[in-house]
Amino acid sequence: MPASTVADPLCEQRSSPVRSEELTITVDGARDCADGLSRCDRCTTEARADTLARTVDDTLLCLACLTDWDRCGDCAIYTRDIRTVIGAAADVCAECASGYETCNDCGELATDLLPVDGDNRVCERCEDKNYHECSDCFTLVPLDTTYCDSCADTYPTHPAVRSSYYTPVPQFHGDGPLFLGMELEIKTPRNRDYHNAVDTTVTHVGDLAYLKTDGSITCGFELVTHPMSYQYALQHFPWQLLGRLRLLGRYTDDGVGIHVHLSRAGFSSPAHAYRWLKFVYRNEHSVTTLARRRDSEWAEFSPQQRSNAQDYAKGGQAGYGRYQAINVYPEHTFELRVFASSLHPQQVQAALAFAAASVEYTRGLSAADIARRRGWEWTAFTTWVRSRPDYSPLLAEMEALACAS
Repeated sequence: MPASTVADPLCEQRSSPVRSEELTITVDGARDCADGLSRCDRCTTEARADTLARTVDDTLLCLACLTDWDRCGDCAIYTRDIRTVIGAAADVCAECASGYETCNDCGELATDLLPVDGDNRVCERCEDKNYHECSDCFTLVPLDTTYCDSCADTYPTHPAVRSSYYTPVPQFHGDGPLFLGMELEIKTPRNRDYHNAVDTTVTHVGDLAYLKTDGSITCGFELVTHPMSYQYALQHFPWQLLGRLRLLGRYTDDGVGIHVHLSRAGFSSPAHAYRWLKFVYRNEHSVTTLARRRDSEWAEFSPQQRSNAQDYAKGGQAGYGRYQAINVYPEHTFELRVFASSLHPQQVQAALAFAAASVEYTRGLSAADIARRRGWEWTAFTTWVRSRPDYSPLLAEMEALACAS
């Protein structure tokens, strides 16, 4: 009987038979030829070279010994000193980290740093959180700053004029439900007159209003009131200030406007808000005549906006930009943007009066009014205004502009 034969074991590395004494068990449990194997520098277990990884200490470690090491996202070498880099796909070792710059704001490493006013450089995270572009160029400046150092030499500043981003806690004046917040844009002819205009305005408005910069005004400011009832505005706003500013040479033109914020809470229901939006858009010609401003790029009467009135009345905000006749983006207000700016009290009062009167008129507008008395039409509105003396500035302005019928 022939002797039984036992197959020679296979070398898993070469996939060929070898004598048993030529095999060794590697760290990963494979049976490999002893020749050509390397050793883990930590546990000394033999392993194939392709299963060992190099560390920053120039050692080769097996996977089991690498459990407390991290792999550098740049050089792929393992390290115990791993560094986070803002903007990088993965953390890096100390040596690779030396190739990155440090953000001057947060002190963290970053892949890209952006220059800001004053020669510092900041990471994209700090840029999003703390900076915006200068109102006249692309230089990044802190959020509470309007102009970079270079542009500030051209455009005047005043500590009482806040950044355009400034939004204080609103202080309500008068009785609701409807409150109006007015933004009145004013220009100053020369830089040297700027401080006098600001000081005069601040003295007159007191705590009722504050001043802000505006990107559309090169030399001037935006006067912003806290929310007021219409009656409170007529009685307590310092109307004499407008004449005073006019005498001092301050002015308005086609590039500036009056914006009136109407509190959404002042509407009795979404249906009421819809009637108001529809009334304004249906009477574009008369409204723009009263507003003394047509075809304004800052207050567009777009048909798309008009067609979405029902959605806006219910709180929808998906629109076509805020430069519409009625800006629906603010969460708590509708912003009526149609009026040209003015330093004449009757014209400014008429803007507030129209905002208040149009809301009250549409509050009680019924289906019968619309069907039998042409309630949507401007003539019905002017007839309603004539019977209400509280809106006399509006009626006077309508008559002056020949749009009272």
